[in-house]
Amino acid sequence: METKPVSDIDDSLRSLVESMIETMYEAPGVGLAANQIGVPRRVAVFDAHDELGPRVMVNPEIVETEGEVEFEEGCLSVPGHYWEIARPAFARVRALDLEGNQVEYAGDGLLGRVLQHEIDHLNGLLLLDAMPKRLRKKALKELRDEGLGLA
Repeated sequence: METKPVSDIDDSLRSLVESMIETMYEAPGVGLAANQIGVPRRVAVFDAHDELGPRVMVNPEIVETEGEVEFEEGCLSVPGHYWEIARPAFARVRALDLEGNQVEYAGDGLLGRVLQHEIDHLNGLLLLDAMPKRLRKKALKELRDEGLGLA
């Protein structure tokens, strides 16, 4: 689902973010984009399991990436499944916080991966879209077979 930029940071957005953080932890996950819960707005939350806790990105944009690394990645949209995904090893993102201030998140490892993953969602992409064609076909067959009770 395509998302639209947030124009007003208000109490309804703060309430949405609070609910998203709660949902992310209950899932359990390390990130959640608003369109994953049916809200077509450019908002995502994440917790990279560092000392900083949950954070929010309003209207985020990737401004820099570097390197490449393959890592097993999962997604709340396809729970219980993990695939080796190649992504840039490092990412820098600019966004707004809930006060309307510009913030920047940058890192490698889990932080770099979750930033890219959630912005992919906001751009209408799923984890499966980040896979090479052959792996994507195999993953889709696996999901289809599972849905049909064949797995």
